[in-house]
Amino acid sequence: MKHYLRFEAWIRRVAQDSRKTYGPPTTPSLNEWGLGGSWDVGAGSGVLQAAPGKIVFRFQSRDVHMVLGPTKSGNPVRFKVTLDGAAPKQDSGVDSVPDGAGEVREPRLYQLIPQNGRIGDRTFEIEFFDSGARAFSFTFG
Repeated sequence: MKHYLRFEAWIRRVAQDSRKTYGPPTTPSLNEWGLGGSWDVGAGSGVLQAAPGKIVFRFQSRDVHMVLGPTKSGNPVRFKVTLDGAAPKQDSGVDSVPDGAGEVREPRLYQLIPQNGRIGDRTFEIEFFDSGARAFSFTFG
């Protein structure tokens, strides 16, 4: 069963349609998330205004995917994902390598974590090293 979390569900928790700098995100409770860095969150997406920036999410599922895109075509956005604060290693997805590194090059669904082991409460973090990352939604399966 797939679960989706769209940015529309997030906007009531953050400043809407204005740039705001969020402090380092703490570890959220299950099914909660946090931002770190300078973000402009509007209906449907959030855009990282200045690097670095983070999104942290506490989840319980086998897979983590995100719909991401760069704000400018041809400007890739580098990122690194972690699972419970460590590189995903064997749980790295098609769009990340075992140390968690990857790039957002076009708007699409990115497979970031396909876990092989037990399913339990886990903390996913994605850190962007370039401005211009646009995050639309998480999907879990």
